[in-house]
Amino acid sequence: MSRVLSVAEKPSVARKIAQIMARGGHIDNRGGPSKYNRIFEFNMRLGGQDIRMVVTSVTGHLMEVAFAEGFRKWNSCSPEALFEAPVFKRVPDDKKDVEKNLQNQARRCQRLILWLDCDREGENIAFEVIEVCRGVNPSIGISRAQFSSLIPSDIFRACETLRQPNEDFSIAVDTRQEIDLRLGAIFTRWQTQYLQKRFEGLDDIISYGPCQFPTMGFVVERYLKRKHFISEPFWKIVVTHRPEEGKEASTAVFRWNRVRLFCHFTAALLFEMCVENPIATVVNASGKNGENSDT
Repeated sequence: MSRVLSVAEKPSVARKIAQIMARGGHIDNRGGPSKYNRIFEFNMRLGGQDIRMVVTSVTGHLMEVAFAEGFRKWNSCSPEALFEAPVFKRVPDDKKDVEKNLQNQARRCQRLILWLDCDREGENIAFEVIEVCRGVNPSIGISRAQFSSLIPSDIFRACETLRQPNEDFSIAVDTRQEIDLRLGAIFTRWQTQYLQKRFEGLDDIISYGPCQFPTMGFVVERYLKRKHFISEPFWKIVVTHRPEEGKEASTAVFRWNRVRLFCHFTAALLFEMCVENPIATVVNASGKNGENSDT
């Protein structure tokens, strides 16, 4: 019986996929080198054949982009040299156990099915998993599962429509990661060294990031809006309906589409119209969470 390795993007997804594909059958659940990424084994049919399915997971990205050894230290080169310094992808120390778990399973399997999220980041993680697995088993077959939800119909449809992973999507993410690394490192080193020379006693790192700065801009913009906010008086009309005495029903509170008005005269005029015409007609009533809905 051939062995097939399925890899999900996180442990909870791996567990759910295993439960669905096992169809209520027995699942061998065991630990491995990574205490967070358990391994689920069971028998199933795939592509008209009986197979032994092995399901495990990663925890997001397995690799990171880094500069070559001679460019990692701040004084090893000028910041400008990092524009063209060689970079490579590596498995960081905190993901070594995840890597070892994949290697152990890939050695014994004939096929790899990638159950990563169906977006560019997921496709990039898929190729990281491929690199690790093919490093110990170059002949392992590769398939990509396309799914959008963790429900049986979607999972079994994905098993029947396996495809090849999209390397173009993965390369796009690699490019973005490299740009983030280069720009972040270059400007962080440059502005930190520049400002430390100009201001005595400044020992902190002044970091820069392509995503960090726009995010900080949103925070500052929101802060300034709150700081300079000037409150204005407003008026609103609240309409309620209380049941007749003795009847079991809660008080109905009606929401005004206009919510509030900043003109006292207009609000008072509308209020007087409501007082003069106290009888209202219900034209639509809707319910939520299993309640009846009538019109």
